[in-house]
Amino acid sequence: MTIWNRARHVAMGVCLALGASLSWADEVQVAVAANFAAPFQKIAAGFEAATGHKAVAIVGSTGKFYTQIKAGAPFEILLAADDETPRKLIDEGLAVKGQSFTYATGKLVLWSAQPGVVDAQGEVLKKGGFSHLSIANPKLAPYGAAAVETLKTLGLYESLTPKIVQGESIGQAHQFVSTGNAELGFVALSQVAPPDKPATGSLWVVPAKLYTPILQDAVLLNRGADKAAAQALLGYLRGDAAKAVIKSYGYGL
Repeated sequence: MTIWNRARHVAMGVCLALGASLSWADEVQVAVAANFAAPFQKIAAGFEAATGHKAVAIVGSTGKFYTQIKAGAPFEILLAADDETPRKLIDEGLAVKGQSFTYATGKLVLWSAQPGVVDAQGEVLKKGGFSHLSIANPKLAPYGAAAVETLKTLGLYESLTPKIVQGESIGQAHQFVSTGNAELGFVALSQVAPPDKPATGSLWVVPAKLYTPILQDAVLLNRGADKAAAQALLGYLRGDAAKAVIKSYGYGL
């Protein structure tokens, strides 16, 4: 075989391999609970590098996603902030039975963007001295429900209700505090203590005994049942690389 023919065969092989790779790579539409937006961004990058598939994230509240999925939204995977919503979707025939698992256990914190406002025991809730307390809508966001449960367990819900301002999601609850519209609020630990930068402001990690565990489940939706990219993402979430990212943001595994 001449040098030219050999080179032509090599080039054809490269083109065929590249074509096969491009035809195999796909996108998966993922509904991501707001508290998990930052870690999922890193996970999606690692997933694409490892598999060639691209994970497209839509971020919002779990309750709102549930309504949208029932209305026919084109999501293929849901990364919920609870375990109840995926279970309901399976029971209602909108998600695949046997294709759900807990990918993270969330941690609730009381946070202020200002240093020295929130003490290490959360006594600021009893002492007062603030006008607004931000939480996510407990009807839409599991972290909001955990915040209400915490206040009730502490016996403070009735007295603090007039000061509560609600965000649609935990992302908006965090925004209220970060912009100064609320002096403090209940948010996810992952939002205020990312691994790549120091925590800002002041915070109290709420003891787990004060609220029902926040088990965050992933579930394969019907629209993703026959998609290789969706199956691959669920597998990647169970792997060591994704678990390392999840743990680095303060979630339990």
